[in-house]
Amino acid sequence: MSAHPVQFSGVNVVTKANVYFDGKVVSHTVLFANGAKKTLGLIYPGSFHFKTDAAERMEIVAGNCLVTLDGQTDTEDYAGSQMFEVPANSGFTIEVKRGLCEYICTFL
Repeated sequence: MSAHPVQFSGVNVVTKANVYFDGKVVSHTVLFANGAKKTLGLIYPGSFHFKTDAAERMEIVAGNCLVTLDGQTDTEDYAGSQMFEVPANSGFTIEVKRGLCEYICTFL
């Protein structure tokens, strides 16, 4: 298990939300002075497929989700303080059965 950050200091936040799937996935972009970029978001119940350009690390802050990486048949269960990585030029399906799933996405 990883210990996710509870706060970021010295960052800029894009105020316009990234809204996907009719508002069932919503995030905000956080920009760091060193050029790093993350998004902080919420996923409501449902199943959603995302494509990736860059590699990503998804840290689950709270809630639960099921994840299937493109090209794989195994579905993994993730909960708060766990993470998974997605290769560049790939994708994943993420499913939330109930409640909210809160996440931090780091672009690698």
